[in-house]
Amino acid sequence: MQTLPKLIADALATPRERAFGERLGAPVWRYLTSTAMLDRALAIATALRAAGIERGDRVAILSDNRLDWIAADFGALFAGCVVVPVFSTLALDQIDFIFRDSATRLAFVAKPADAARLRAACTAPPRFVHFDGEGPDSLAAFEDAGRELLAGDRAKALTYADGLGSDDLAVLIYTSGTTGNPKGVMLSHGNLVSNSYESSHYVLPEVNPGDPVLSVLPFAHIYEHTGVLGYIQYACELHITQPDYLLEDLRDVRPRTMGLVPRIFERVLAGTIATAKAGGGVKAKLVPWALGVGREYMICEVDGKTPPLALRASYALAKRAVLSQIPPRIGLDRAHFLVSGSAPLHRDVALTFAALGLKICEGYGLTETSPVVSVNRLDAMRYGSVGKAIPGVSIRIAADGEILVKGPNVMQGYYNLPDERPFDADGWFMTGDIGRLDDDGYLFITDRKKELIKTSAGKYVAPSRVETSIKRSPYVAQVLVVGDGRPFPIGLVAPNWALLRQELGIADDVGSAAIAARHDVLEFVRREVAEKTADLAGFEQVRRVAILPRELTIEDGELSPTLKVKRRVVEQKFAALIEAAYAQSAPSAA
Repeated sequence: MQTLPKLIADALATPRERAFGERLGAPVWRYLTSTAMLDRALAIATALRAAGIERGDRVAILSDNRLDWIAADFGALFAGCVVVPVFSTLALDQIDFIFRDSATRLAFVAKPADAARLRAACTAPPRFVHFDGEGPDSLAAFEDAGRELLAGDRAKALTYADGLGSDDLAVLIYTSGTTGNPKGVMLSHGNLVSNSYESSHYVLPEVNPGDPVLSVLPFAHIYEHTGVLGYIQYACELHITQPDYLLEDLRDVRPRTMGLVPRIFERVLAGTIATAKAGGGVKAKLVPWALGVGREYMICEVDGKTPPLALRASYALAKRAVLSQIPPRIGLDRAHFLVSGSAPLHRDVALTFAALGLKICEGYGLTETSPVVSVNRLDAMRYGSVGKAIPGVSIRIAADGEILVKGPNVMQGYYNLPDERPFDADGWFMTGDIGRLDDDGYLFITDRKKELIKTSAGKYVAPSRVETSIKRSPYVAQVLVVGDGRPFPIGLVAPNWALLRQELGIADDVGSAAIAARHDVLEFVRREVAEKTADLAGFEQVRRVAILPRELTIEDGELSPTLKVKRRVVEQKFAALIEAAYAQSAPSAA
């Protein structure tokens, strides 16, 4: 089996003019050829070796997405090192732990100020090389030194990784976790090569060399880290964007495909409705109506039902007047399909996009599985599922409903935690997720095993199932369902403040905390939640709602770097709000 240096060298061997592009806030895109990226990576590999960094040593990268990140990542792999991707949003004590636990020798960071901040905060800081700025510790100087030593001899640099095998450690990526210290997931060359090859060839057959793709998720996330490997194998034009520029860059790039998380899909729909409402007039009512009609039509179509005559007529009008115009306006008119992962995507959201002519291939995976376990193919979609296992990967369901996985993509274990082995007696990796397989092998995710709520009536509630239903509302930005040991579940909701202001006529100078305290806001959100959970079982329905005074953030410790809610942290921080909700005299109608 190939190693990552061999995969990368082969993928970059064919010269391509616009292989990588980035904007980073500049008015125009800057592009790098495949040859230039290979040369940069080999120069960095040579500089690492000259700095005394040996094969197997740990090299960390902490930065927002940029071309330098990819060059440093590839360079470390060419040097035979182990890459340690670190979310730049992590707290300093967690970064310090990762440096110490992994024995990081050198870390690439964005700015000199980042290096200074980390050097002061860490007990045993590594050497830092910063992407921006000048001086001996700048990436420019580091690369120049390597380039001078290399003297154009690519073959020399390509030998640094000779002798590496598929079982050798390639990436040590720390899961953020919800409590305690992060855990280092050990992913080998074999894990990542097999997963990037099988997943990309399984889901990307409709993508051709030169097709533009847009990368927005953090490279420190295994989802995007493996995705980049797939894109370069298909010789795509990889455009790097930042979340703040996503909508602008979508219109610039008009990507053929891209991988996103459900929250972005939900925000695109909410933003589309907000723009229509802000414009006022007929459009304010026409766009939400058209999206609803499109969703209802697609539900009938995928469920094999004949849409009623009135619905067919409404859909034809909605498609002609509204739905067909949305993809070009948001830069998705060339998108052949989109990919969703990392969290549950509600079927209604996927079907609303399908009504726009945009199919979302939902998949499933974990950091520990490199990450892809299963994914829907464009030619074999089953909405509501996360698809079938990719080639080489096996799935089975344990007696208690836990999803078990086996395959070449499964990690070697947790670094420095030899006693923590999440494998059953037969060697199957225990994912911690609950799910089921249908008769055709499609996987459906129910919830996290450790996050099931047991009400005081003895009923088990899957909070993510309820939360995903509630987030169908464009007026809901975030929601956390709680209720363990309580008579029924309640929802903590952070509204979509901008859309809520428009709907209820609230002035822009009214703060979110003041909005959260308003009775009309509470009643409006209650109705939205009741409507979105009406099709759930009675014991699953959210009976009461509490309005959070602001959105949950990474900076306040309430979200992980992958935007997963830290349930225990939020429950503790907003305990008084939860108690007040349960103390209400009577539940709202569900």
